[in-house]
Amino acid sequence: MSRINPRVLATGYSRYRVVGGSANMMPGCFGSLFQRKQVSAAPRQVSHTQISQPSAVASSTPSGLKCHLLTTCDHSDTDASNWWLHTDAKPPAYSPETDADVKSAIDEKLDEISPQLRKMSLEIHDRPELAFSEFFAHDLLTSFMASHGFTVTKHYLGLDTAFRAEYSHKQGGRVLGINSEYDALKGMGHACGHSLIAVSGCGVALAVKAALETHDIPGKVVLLGTPAEEGGGGKVILLQRGAYEDMDLCVMCHPAPGAIKSANLGTSTAAQDIEVEYAGRSAHAGAAPWEGTNALDAAFLAYSGISVLRQQMRPDHRVHGIVEGNQDWAPNVIPDYAKMHWLVRAPTSAMLAAFVERVKRCFEAAALATSCEIKMKLAPPYFDLNQNQALGQEFSDVVRRRYGMTTNGTAGYASTDFGNVSYALPALHPGYAIPTEPNGGNHTIGFARAAATQAAHDATMLVTKGLAHTGFRALSNDDFYKQVRASFKA
Repeated sequence: MSRINPRVLATGYSRYRVVGGSANMMPGCFGSLFQRKQVSAAPRQVSHTQISQPSAVASSTPSGLKCHLLTTCDHSDTDASNWWLHTDAKPPAYSPETDADVKSAIDEKLDEISPQLRKMSLEIHDRPELAFSEFFAHDLLTSFMASHGFTVTKHYLGLDTAFRAEYSHKQGGRVLGINSEYDALKGMGHACGHSLIAVSGCGVALAVKAALETHDIPGKVVLLGTPAEEGGGGKVILLQRGAYEDMDLCVMCHPAPGAIKSANLGTSTAAQDIEVEYAGRSAHAGAAPWEGTNALDAAFLAYSGISVLRQQMRPDHRVHGIVEGNQDWAPNVIPDYAKMHWLVRAPTSAMLAAFVERVKRCFEAAALATSCEIKMKLAPPYFDLNQNQALGQEFSDVVRRRYGMTTNGTAGYASTDFGNVSYALPALHPGYAIPTEPNGGNHTIGFARAAATQAAHDATMLVTKGLAHTGFRALSNDDFYKQVRASFKA
């Protein structure tokens, strides 16, 4: 499928750093909307009062070491001087341009269930679970959806912590898909805010259900609980097993740092997860080192090879990894086994495939140089986001008109398995700002604290309303859905 200028849009996951000029403008109806604003702001004086850290989120840093938790996966869509900080005043009230203050069935339903969603979000936040082990979140969310009239399939398509919750009104109509995420990060808990994404998915589903009933529109709503976004590709597995086949479109959202009441509607970066193992032969490091084959040397040569490769990398490519420890290592024994875990990123899936081949050569060269055996395991790649322009335009109009939110589209370096979904059917994945603390972007303890705040929940509810309105229009308006399909085919 061909796409026009795919790097002009960007996800709210992270910002594209424009050096020496402004970002390119996208052709078509989103051109002016998604032009990057260059903001020159004086540094703000902020309080460094910290939000209390949830007890369920523990740091694995050894005592006695001073570590600085910087933004390791910057999902922001604005300069850090423009972030919405938890010390800022409340966002100003907004006067709608039209009669949008007359609440619809969607807004009324989300206002009604917001306290329940807030309670669930905190429960998931305070019990962080890693990839494919999100049993508490799975049971909590499925019970909630069943209690609101949805037919629930637990442990969906062979994944213990995936689920499907669906509701149909009348016969026929189109099918709206929605995704919830709920996995956490090792040692950091919900430092990417998936506890908020989990309840947003529930909120969109229940709000659209209410609108279908109120307006007597035929259609189906399907909420998928998708595990292991941070590593494991739950959506990729579900996509391969047919979970999205009956959907006409699919939506979800993701929190990030950013300006007050803002959302980002762009693309993400394609990513490839690679696990590398080296096998050698142990020997006494002091008595007869020549009898050994050093697997740890192979890992270090591979690391050095990647470092040399960086000089010839394009500025929008990324590769980063770790050497994983082995309890059998000892300083007087030649290590006979070493393992590495790498992530390779590039703007598009095609660019990623070519770059991965160059990275693999570094691993293979290290094995050749040290006479070690090598085993590489490549997970299914995460595609870049193929945001649907018609859905994005509708979402932008809705959140601006009804809730006073601004939208933009800046290119990002973070990755998501929803990218694969967006190439299979029309899809929208806005990022949105929540208030955090200085240096408290995604994948930091500071962002985990931010995800538990009332202000973060309130921001999530606004975006949830916007997605519900957008999804409902695709179900209820034939002409609009034709635009969505045409945008996808383009």
